[in-house]
Amino acid sequence: MEKKNSFQTGNVVLVSFAHLVHDIFTSFLAPILPILTSQLGISYSMAGFLSVVQRIPSLLNPFIGLFADKVSVRYFIILTPLLTSVLMSFLGSAPSYLVLVVMLFFVGISSVLFHVPAPVMIKRLSGDKVGRGMSFYMLGGELARTLGPLTILGAISLWGIDGTYRLIGFGIAASLLLYLKIGKIRISEEFKNRKIVETPKGALKKNIPFFAGISLFILFRNFMKGALTTFLPLFFASKGESLWAGGIALTVIQFSGAIGTFIAGPVCDMIGERKTLLIASIFAPIFMFLFMISDGYIAIAFLIPIGILMFSTSPVMLALVQNVGIEHPSFFNGIYMTLSFGISSLTLFTVGWMGDIFDFQITFTVSAITAFLSIPFIFLMTPKDSRS
Repeated sequence: MEKKNSFQTGNVVLVSFAHLVHDIFTSFLAPILPILTSQLGISYSMAGFLSVVQRIPSLLNPFIGLFADKVSVRYFIILTPLLTSVLMSFLGSAPSYLVLVVMLFFVGISSVLFHVPAPVMIKRLSGDKVGRGMSFYMLGGELARTLGPLTILGAISLWGIDGTYRLIGFGIAASLLLYLKIGKIRISEEFKNRKIVETPKGALKKNIPFFAGISLFILFRNFMKGALTTFLPLFFASKGESLWAGGIALTVIQFSGAIGTFIAGPVCDMIGERKTLLIASIFAPIFMFLFMISDGYIAIAFLIPIGILMFSTSPVMLALVQNVGIEHPSFFNGIYMTLSFGISSLTLFTVGWMGDIFDFQITFTVSAITAFLSIPFIFLMTPKDSRS
């Protein structure tokens, strides 16, 4: 019998593995877009709209959160890896563009149903080590973005685009394991039995300063993150480097980011949220400046600490949201995810617009400077450190 405040390593790893499996499938779209455009005769703009369709359900996050706080959220977590795997594995068999749009829209809904309550489950399973639990959870998501393209392209090379349905077995296995291991862990009942002091609206109103702080923190920090995770190959190309150099650089920063998400939680548990965020926010842009004035392997080497520091804030902010939204955890997580989605889209568009007007050296420099502006808002997000 697990103690209430104990860290349930096996179950935390299992939910994190489910996160890995789920997000591997959701990352199938980009690698097979060339096949879909040729197969269905769609334009690049229509292909780009597919990613938008997949993300539109993210706008429902707060409402899904309200719903999830009142029902058995564990069933969302259990069933969605299976649902997502089925839909994504049949993308190549879609007979028309309209069918493809409908499939991806439901993938987006499935993704929301997983990602809103999953951190709540992780908090429940982590006891008094929430930061460590969020690091395990985020590690699964970060690794999925690297493994997803390799998985779908490998499947196509073995079975062809019409044979990728064989990958559904991984989704079935993940959902079955989740059902057997966490099917009896009740979260919503725990919240139902707790005396609710405030309504969701009242709790949100009370925590407006917190969400204002986290929004502005994401806004100023995501200029740097968007520049490095999306436009890094173009930055290398603008300096006369090869496509391979840009690809290697992107791989390095993604793997470093996975390491950062994994170690940030335990560090946060030891020294507190504020100190962890301050360390990451001060030193990440400094290393970015060193990266921009370097060349070759030295520049790529600087991407390692940048990736570790830049991605390390994600599990810390998830832990903060869960600690603040004690009475309505899924609702608060849904609000956080919606804010993150909207702000990230805005900053990514702005970075691309700057790249069109200026060169990437100026764009990356401005992005690094902007990252420093996120530091004051750490104090608005963290009135005090949990370990101070």
